[in-house]
Amino acid sequence: MLAVNADSGPLISHIPFLLNEEGTEARLHLVRSNPILRLLDDPQPAVIVLQGPHGYISPDWYGVEDQVPTWNYIAVHLRGRLERLPDKELGGILDDLSAHFEQQLAPKPAWTSGKMTPDALKKMMRMIVPCRMLVEVVEGTWKLNQNKDDAVRHRAADAVSTSSVGSDLAELVDWMHNPPS
Repeated sequence: MLAVNADSGPLISHIPFLLNEEGTEARLHLVRSNPILRLLDDPQPAVIVLQGPHGYISPDWYGVEDQVPTWNYIAVHLRGRLERLPDKELGGILDDLSAHFEQQLAPKPAWTSGKMTPDALKKMMRMIVPCRMLVEVVEGTWKLNQNKDDAVRHRAADAVSTSSVGSDLAELVDWMHNPPS
């Protein structure tokens, strides 16, 4: 999720992106009608949020009195400067993004832009604009009931394993059992 401030308030866009190996540059594209693009005459401060596993924690799961509901999560925030790139860079970004995600679908034959007729590809590419964010700060954040003693946190984690409220709950359970220090 990409977030940029505007005069009317924050603008949010859900985007695919790729980081370079150094983690200093995120390459992405936005649909031409995206209001974020209207801000990119000059580079703009931006944040990309990567949401990890997360889920609801019922206070009943702790097995101790006087607790409140909460939400456990893991996330990473990439902060930097978002800029529009020249249109000639769009083909490379589109090919890199699709190759990255298509390889995860193997053994399915990978989609490539070469599977499209040139006219159809040209028409589709007119609708999107290449961008990059130069990453200046990487912030990891998590809440995994680390303020609870191990037994209480483990009881809550065991209950999360039977819950359906959240995302990637099996991973969240693993993190709750073994939180980072």
